Amino acid sequence: MTGPRIVAIGGGHGLAMSLEALRDLAGELTAVVSVADDGGSSGRLRRELGIMAPGDMRRCLAALTPPGLVRDALDHRFEDGVLEGHPAGNLLLAALLENADDPVLAMDTAVAMVGARGRILPASRTRVDLMADTGRGVVKGQVAVARGGDIRRLFTSPADPPVPVEVDAAIRAADVIVLGPGSLYTSVLAAAVPGVRRAIAAADGLVVYVANLGPEPGETDGYSLADHVDAVRRHGVEPDVVLADGSLDVDPTIAALVVSRPLSDSDDATHSAELVAAAVSELVTGVRA
Repeated sequence: MTGPRIVAIGGGHGLAMSLEALRDLAGELTAVVSVADDGGSSGRLRRELGIMAPGDMRRCLAALTPPGLVRDALDHRFEDGVLEGHPAGNLLLAALLENADDPVLAMDTAVAMVGARGRILPASRTRVDLMADTGRGVVKGQVAVARGGDIRRLFTSPADPPVPVEVDAAIRAADVIVLGPGSLYTSVLAAAVPGVRRAIAAADGLVVYVANLGPEPGETDGYSLADHVDAVRRHGVEPDVVLADGSLDVDPTIAALVVSRPLSDSDDATHSAELVAAAVSELVTGVRA
């Protein structure tokens, strides 16, 4: 191993971007992925087959697969017939999850099949439902949480789902633990189930929260950078560093944690994998110096 051990935690497009940023930097790269999605193709497969949501794991699998036909096929979404709306990769993972007794084995098999660079682990061994206390009461399901607004507390059902021992071991052995970017509650914190939080708290690695470029409509309306950091802390994760785009205002209460760097090179409010990689590389250099 020539580079650091890095664990990236979250879900959705944000985690996939992080993996693209980190795959050439890490000597050992592990993704810990939320399995709480209940919308779209993942939601249909959850309901019809009784499996954990495969969509976020499929995005990670594609992000770590070399460019070419296999990677394109993983993300290929059928447009007609009974498969309409399903990405092919979701169906592959559904078959593996149905045939394997262990979701870790299913994901390790998928990684080997497509030649992905890194390991992809579900945040829990069982399917979970995302729940939230909001200003309008308790809501259930990732889609409902994303639309809920005024989220006061995020939790899951079951409350403390079993975390794979491989997840616990990877986090505790990591040199750097990266959370985010991505939808704060339905991607980043959705993956930080209690067992994951306990592993982070016990780990010696540098905990880096990669902040969003701004609030997300419906989920974090009106949130400042300080509000994002406060939510992460309230949900049991204490970052050592907050990596934030230079355009964001930094409240004095969190200034000691924040490293401001350019993280986006576009006007569409998305992170640049290249810029995130450069910023994390700088932090890793400091850790290993």
